[in-house]
Amino acid sequence: MAQKSNSAFMKPMTISAELAAVVGKGPMPRSEVVKSLWIYIKKNNLQDPKKKRNIIADENLKKVFGGKAVVDMFEMTKLVSKHLT
Repeated sequence: MAQKSNSAFMKPMTISAELAAVVGKGPMPRSEVVKSLWIYIKKNNLQDPKKKRNIIADENLKKVFGGKAVVDMFEMTKLVSKHLT
């Protein structure tokens, strides 16, 4: 039986300019935004080596995270949502 995907999660979203600087131009589904965000975080070595849940924001991510220098991955999802419409 075909699995029904969560259509809200797959719906292409409009991305703010701040977020586009990190994940690229939209529209793209939320799942792609999160995947691109992690690629960016890993490529730029922005995960706290001691507390892997924490993301250390560079200048681009600070704009997405409302100026915060460190956020945990659950807070990150919430902050990123504000940049999607």
